Amino acid sequence: MSDLEDHVTLLPPTVDTDSLPRYICVEGPIGVGKTTLARKLADTFQYQTLLEGAQANPFLPRFYRDPKRFALATQLSFLLERARQLTELKEGDMHGATVVADFLIEKDRLFAELTLDANELDIYRQIYDSLDIRPPKPDLVLYLQAPVDILHRRIRSRGVATEQRMDTDYLRELSESYARFFHSYRDAPLLIINAAEIDFAHNRSHYEALLEQVLSMDGTVRYFNPHPTLL
Repeated sequence: MSDLEDHVTLLPPTVDTDSLPRYICVEGPIGVGKTTLARKLADTFQYQTLLEGAQANPFLPRFYRDPKRFALATQLSFLLERARQLTELKEGDMHGATVVADFLIEKDRLFAELTLDANELDIYRQIYDSLDIRPPKPDLVLYLQAPVDILHRRIRSRGVATEQRMDTDYLRELSESYARFFHSYRDAPLLIINAAEIDFAHNRSHYEALLEQVLSMDGTVRYFNPHPTLL
């Protein structure tokens, strides 16, 4: 059963809205669908979104053309924008806010360590520390995974011009960095989702199966490894 991408799936009427996670973060490598899922969850929960807006980074197109030359500028631009967003969120009424974000600030270091040389990384760390970033703690983190060939196919199919130059080795190293990071992540309840074969963007039954996992999440770590023929 397929639906239009903008169809809004409502929460079941039996859900206790007072018990819902109020600050949800969706994470994963480029092309895995984190922004799409963040937007759908925000529609379902009637939450606001906090999106990193990668395409607004003025250095990103140049980074994909010449990674070594523009890595530091690209990374610092991302860092300052993410820090600004989280500062505004924290300075607002975080106790009353309900938010779905498509990034964790902690992942910023993953990209920095992957793209910067030793001297640049030292500068980055000094600037990061000077910002004294103290983000609010998520109530739930969703980590989306998919094999590199699937990520690459999705990146090509969505047709963002700047992303078409993305190197497969870079994407593989990034995916491995994410896997290492979340292997030991315990700062918030974590739902690890195999997103390789499900289409939560266009298939309503797939999205509802994922939503059920979100609503029934308990404990610290859970794995959702669906087979599309069983949904």
